[in-house]
Amino acid sequence: MLVQTGDNVGIGGFIINGSVPKHVLVRAIGPSLTQFGLTNVLADPVLELHGPGTFATIIDDNWRDDPAQEAAIQADGLPPTNDFESAIDATLDPGAYTAIVKGNNNTSGVALVEVYDLDSTAASKLANISTRAFVGTADNIVIAGFILGNGGGDDGVIVRGLGPSLAAAGVPDVLANPTLELRDSNGVLLFSNNDWQDNPAQAAIVTA
Repeated sequence: MLVQTGDNVGIGGFIINGSVPKHVLVRAIGPSLTQFGLTNVLADPVLELHGPGTFATIIDDNWRDDPAQEAAIQADGLPPTNDFESAIDATLDPGAYTAIVKGNNNTSGVALVEVYDLDSTAASKLANISTRAFVGTADNIVIAGFILGNGGGDDGVIVRGLGPSLAAAGVPDVLANPTLELRDSNGVLLFSNNDWQDNPAQAAIVTA
């Protein structure tokens, strides 16, 4: 996503369902994206993790700043490859969480916000992942990725691209008519959708 300043920082949300806490790793990646040919990357991302109720907000600038966090992140096997990138290892109670990505010193650029499930056997799951970002054109569209793993078969998911309904939540300048494409790991187009009720069979599944 293109992380800007003020109200246009990057926002990633996720929901944990279940009866027990979930061990996760949340990351904000910027500088290392250059290895994939991306330009205008966020040079120094700052990550904030907000949660429900009395949850104490966790803020991380550089993932190696806190020795205990650094050791935990390395033990997870998913350390960022650039010292200026951010990561938070946390065990979270079921509920809704928000990860905010901003640039240090009000800088802007392209970044990723990620959440990893580090305990897929727990009696809780990542039930929803969502991202609010600025949708531009050409190379500046929004790209969200997800990985399905640790299973031997297919899994049912719903992928949505929301715009107009965000206005009811007080979000300005919403995307009036989003389109959505689902591609595999090789970039092959699997499904595409303009308006969610265009395909009656898909509409029935989503409604159910």
